[in-house]
Amino acid sequence: MKIHTIEAGNFKLDGGAMFGVVPKSIWNKTNPADSNNMIDIAATCLLIEDGNRLILIDTGMGDKQSEKFFGYYYKWGNDNLEKSLKEKGFSREDITDVFMTHLHFDHCGGSIQWNKDRTGYEPAFKNATFWSNEEHWEWATNPNAREKASFLKENILPMQESGQLKFIKRQGETYQDSSEMDFGILFVDGHTDKQMIPHIKYQGKTLVFMADLLPTAGHIPLPFVMGYDTRPLLTLPEKKTFLEKASKEDFYLFLEHDAHNKLITLEETEKGPRLNEVFKFNEIFN
Repeated sequence: MKIHTIEAGNFKLDGGAMFGVVPKSIWNKTNPADSNNMIDIAATCLLIEDGNRLILIDTGMGDKQSEKFFGYYYKWGNDNLEKSLKEKGFSREDITDVFMTHLHFDHCGGSIQWNKDRTGYEPAFKNATFWSNEEHWEWATNPNAREKASFLKENILPMQESGQLKFIKRQGETYQDSSEMDFGILFVDGHTDKQMIPHIKYQGKTLVFMADLLPTAGHIPLPFVMGYDTRPLLTLPEKKTFLEKASKEDFYLFLEHDAHNKLITLEETEKGPRLNEVFKFNEIFN
């Protein structure tokens, strides 16, 4: 097995929305805002080579939306999914599996693209199976009013229409292991229903792709919960249980949305789990 980081593009989000009830005077120390109160956000994916499978975890927001849409998110930098894949020696056609932690547009938008004549949409990975789970799919395709703007039908329905969508069958209430590879999934419900958090056994370590359970290193303290979470009071115990386990078992946490701290470890303190060390991915995994 070999794992690569894939940069799908950077953008900005409102710092207040990203930290919910936490005052700016506190979160601004770890995630400094610009003059518009926007903070740096990344969409960094993982690409797993495993035998004859090439598995991409999440795909960023893509590039098919309107100029007005992207005007809300202040895209910055030169990274994009196709460029990053090419730099690693791969193309979209090489991808065999796309694992989506959840179906919010900034995690799955890059999975679908315009067709050639821009009359409709098609999978951006024509040879891949798209993986979700049935409960989250139902949640996303019949969205509540609060999340409707994050579940865009053009990002989601073409996966099913193409015949390339499959559902992961849950084997337990919160966690399951894959029999095919060193890949486990933690199911969490605070941010959105049945978000999937991959746990990967790699080079003798446990690497966890944090998605929106822990967006940035600044979100480690328990009350630091995004305003985007649909069930913030459920996020609290989910975070507590996971962070305590991650600290005790020396997990390496890969932060999809942190533009400056990609890979971190935790330590236990009197105040609970806190940031221990920050690494570049290739400092630990090669």
